[in-house]
Formats: sequence, structure tokens, C-alpha cells
Amino acid sequence: MNIGIFTDTYFPQVSGVATSIKTLKDDLERKGHSVYIFTTTDPHVSDDAVEPNVFRFASVPFVSFTDRRVAVRGLFHAYSVAKELQLDLVHTQTEFSMGYIGKFVARQLKVPTVHTYHTMYEDYLHYVMNGHLLRPYHVKQFMRAYLYHVTQVITPSMRAKQSLLGYGIKTPMTVIPTGVDLTQFKAAKSPHLRESLGLSDVPVLLSLSRVAYEKRIDKVIAAMPSVLAEVPNAVLLVVGDGPAREDLEHQAQNLGLGQHVRFIGQIDHADVPDYYRAADIFVSASDSESQGLTYIEALAAERKVVALAATYTNSLLDDPAIGTTFTTQGEMVHQLVNYLEHPHAFDDPAPREAKLRAISADLFGDRVLKVYAQAQERFDEEMAEEAERLDEPSMKG
Repeated sequence: MNIGIFTDTYFPQVSGVATSIKTLKDDLERKGHSVYIFTTTDPHVSDDAVEPNVFRFASVPFVSFTDRRVAVRGLFHAYSVAKELQLDLVHTQTEFSMGYIGKFVARQLKVPTVHTYHTMYEDYLHYVMNGHLLRPYHVKQFMRAYLYHVTQVITPSMRAKQSLLGYGIKTPMTVIPTGVDLTQFKAAKSPHLRESLGLSDVPVLLSLSRVAYEKRIDKVIAAMPSVLAEVPNAVLLVVGDGPAREDLEHQAQNLGLGQHVRFIGQIDHADVPDYYRAADIFVSASDSESQGLTYIEALAAERKVVALAATYTNSLLDDPAIGTTFTTQGEMVHQLVNYLEHPHAFDDPAPREAKLRAISADLFGDRVLKVYAQAQERFDEEMAEEAERLDEPSMKG
């Protein structure tokens, strides 16, 4: 197949969506399909950069999410490119600019549109005028408008699917957890990263994500004094960048945490596995994950996860050999300390290996291809029904 993926975020931007798209692209190409990325320009990518099968369209920073971008033109250019590539299917991964461009291209080419719903927007309304402008009702109307005339929908979790069902979406939906390219995590590219960070002999906790307020990294930092009371030499690495970083740095300073909380900043995607391996435990208090890809990456790097309790995390972290969940700060502290003080108490690899088989990139790609086939079949049926309706008047005449 010739597949066009339309997205507002792609490498070198760091996000779960960008990682998910890259994982899917690589697996589909391994299986013999041609995948073309239609995305926005990026200030970190020069205009003359060589990116095979990646087409970038002029963009500007998005309101309230200045590290994310929206395309400002390119509708007909995208159609021209897609027509030349003879796309068989459009897969949109955003509900904004490139998503609408993708839907336009699909209509013009008369091919099906599959959409992946990544973001639980109700968790982000506070970004726009501190939550005073948009309400959950607006999200409902927005999603219903965007998914009109979409052939199939993929959600990364049951929580995301239930959200769309609650909006009254009738489009066929399939839950497909994002896969992970496990080969990246089998061996460290820089096995001495921990030593180079000066952390050879200390317990290390890791937060790796976009450093945004909804990730609730402040909750983890707030728990550090209690962790240090029992494990005095523990260190928390905050890897990533984003709008909350300055406030979090001030928080750590005000708590007198010094070198016990270290802000690493944004790293190259290729270095991500090494940072997981440089830590002992991955910790997250985020309450906005439709599917926490970082949790899965941590498991792939053979690291345990301590995360806020929710439907998804409770089902993922259902064995202490994998990780555990918490509902209060006290529980978070207890579980972190328990893992740090008893690092080999829960070392059975079988539960983790079973989880990873279920979320491998290979299985992820196969599941998405199955949805593509269903979308094509449904689209062909709809086109045939439409043609039959158009023929009825002439037949009666």
C-alpha cells in the first residue's frame, strides 16, 4: 500500500505521538509498504535537510502550545504530492491543521481516512485562557465535527475509546495500544551514561516526558523530601523540556533539593533508551495519559514503573515485577522506597516479557494493517452505495 500519514508533530519534536508515528512507519516499511509523512516545518530542521518520504508544510507555533506547530498553508500542494504518490489510504494523527489537510486529500483522491485519536483534550483545557474559554462541550462538538466522514478510528486505550463514545461518535473504533520497537532497548548505546552523570553509586528515579503542567512532575518533586528521609542519596532525573520547567526548577530549589533533582533538558530520540537504563525506577504522577508510551518504554528497558492509579495504568502495572500504582503521595513514597531498598525482590522476567510481546512494534503494525483493510472494505461499500443512489433517478427516468 501507499500510505499517507498526516500529523502536526514529528521528529525532531519529542512526544508520544511522534514516537508512535515513527514506530508505525518503520514497521509498515519493514513489511513492504510505502509510508509518506506529511507534517509541519520545524525550527530544528533546516529547509535543505534531506528527509526521505517526509513532506513539510509552512507552519507557526500553536497558541498556548508554543513548542507545537500548525500548518498555515499547503492544502493544494499536499493534494498534488499525494496524487503523484498515488496514496491508497490517508491516516491522520491530529485533529488540527494537517488532519484537515489529510481529510481534504482523501476526499479528492477518493480513498479512505483512518484517524488515531491520541489526545484527551479535556485534560488540556486549562492551557487556553486558564480554562475560562473552552469547556468539555466544545471538545465534544469539535471531535464530532472532525470525525465526520472519517472511515475508521484507532484509539490507543479503552479510556480514549470511551471518551469518544461519550461524545456520541458512531464511527467504527478499534483499540490498538501503541507498539514499541523493542530492538532499541535491548542494549545501551552509551552504557556508561550513568557514570558520566556522576550517579554510579546512587539510586536513580526517572521522569521522562514533555515537561508540561499536566504531567504533574510537581507531585513527584514534592514527594522527594519524604523519599530522601529514607533513601538519603536518591536522585530524580527530569528529562525533557517544556513550559513547566522553570516553575519546577523553582519548586526544587525552594524545597532545598539541590542535586537530588536534576533537570537534563531535551535529549535526542536516539538517546532515550540510555536514559531509561541509567535509572532504577521510572515514576509518573501524570493524570492525562490516554496511553502512557513512556511506561511501556521503561518496561522495554527492563525498568519498573511507579505511576498514578488509573484504568490504563492499573491494567498495565498488574504485577510487582512490572510496576505498581499509587493514589496518594504517601503511597508513591512507600512504593518508590520499597523498590529502591529491595531492588531484587521482584525480578521475575516472565510478566514483563508477556506484556512486551503484546505491545511489540510488529504486532502493532499488524493490527493497524487490519484496520486499514477494514477501512478500505467499508469505504468501498459506501462508495458503491453512493453510486447506486446516484443511479436511481436515471433508472426511473
